[in-house]
Amino acid sequence: AGPPGADLRADRPGADDLRSLEHLLLFGLKGVAAYADHAHILGSDSDAVFDYLHRALAVLAEGRSGAGELTTLVLECGKVNIDAMELLSQAHRARFGVPVPTPVSLGTREGPAIIVSGHDLLDLEELLEQTEGTGVNVYTHGEMLPAHGYPRLKGHPHLAGHYGTAWQNQQREFAAAPAAVLMTTNCIQRPAAAYADRIFTTGLVAWPGVAHVPDRAGGRQKDFSAVIAKAKSLPGFHDAPGKTITAGFGHEAVLGVAEKVIAAVKSGAIRRFFLIGGCDGAKPGRNYYTRFAELVPKDCVILTLACGKFRFHTLDAGDIGGIPRLLDMGQCNDAYSAVRVAQALAGAFGCGLNDLPLTFILSWYEQKAVAILLSLLHLGVRNIRLGPSLPAFVAPGVLKVLAEKFNIMPISGDPGKDLAEALGR
Repeated sequence: AGPPGADLRADRPGADDLRSLEHLLLFGLKGVAAYADHAHILGSDSDAVFDYLHRALAVLAEGRSGAGELTTLVLECGKVNIDAMELLSQAHRARFGVPVPTPVSLGTREGPAIIVSGHDLLDLEELLEQTEGTGVNVYTHGEMLPAHGYPRLKGHPHLAGHYGTAWQNQQREFAAAPAAVLMTTNCIQRPAAAYADRIFTTGLVAWPGVAHVPDRAGGRQKDFSAVIAKAKSLPGFHDAPGKTITAGFGHEAVLGVAEKVIAAVKSGAIRRFFLIGGCDGAKPGRNYYTRFAELVPKDCVILTLACGKFRFHTLDAGDIGGIPRLLDMGQCNDAYSAVRVAQALAGAFGCGLNDLPLTFILSWYEQKAVAILLSLLHLGVRNIRLGPSLPAFVAPGVLKVLAEKFNIMPISGDPGKDLAEALGR
């Protein structure tokens, strides 16, 4: 499809809105396919999801659809993405247990180490089992942070903590780490020379010249022996205690204190919820999300997910009557948990999603973020703020419709102004 903003089909000159809808659909389909693939790896599939993907791709291949059919498919993509995220959520819980709030160290322990980045929790589980008793510590990186909340993963004592921040900082962070690195899904950058000989890929992610761990065969685990051997040959980390944060606030944990939350809202102790999350990136202006989180009043709760949280995940937010003010709900696909919480609260208050004291402040970067945005639009969520800039493939005509129907708007660049408007709703 080319880069964002490029023509999807060259034979539709002047059809900017149609091409824009095609791109919006294509990016959404890529996000759905990613979540469906994560679930497939864990043995969970949905014929309905696959049927939709085939049908929508066929429409794009034909290139004859009008705005009405494309708009219907775009919103249906949001619905199917919720189904795919639910499928993955259930697969994660069936395999690794229900996430529970868990303290996670951002420091390091003495000894050889492997840093695991990406999204694949099954790869992490198999690596943890193969490093058991070897003296090699395992650290999560990026979107693997939520792994610490799953009982079957956090039960491994050598899952030592979390190292680093979001994907765009990996060249600096991996270069500084005397450890082996394993990339399990996308988000890899060109490996710097400082660590090119100690980074490994597996699954669908690869890089020319980088050692690749083959897929499972014959019902056996992947063989991570080369990664482990490399880790043992390196100096490893020294003991360096760091800050402790908490991960693992899945929908079960949040809804487990739903009565307390509802009472706090009714009493005025909790004024508003802000979901601040999405993709992180290197583009200037993303410090907006850091500043927004810092400015959120003490009587408001911040929900977060995906790698956008690394802009403020170490914030000392405190609590409201024992309810933490900063709740890390997990990976990007755990937007499903956020939806479950919002729907449950709306049911408890007898109102619609848009009547809740809830504001979405989203950062986007790639296809998964587009799929999640389409899911929110399918649910009819209004007043979403999106940044740091709008997708280049959203044509003015399409943006006009989104603004009129959903009041979706770009962040202003002034977090104080946007916060005041949200609190005034």
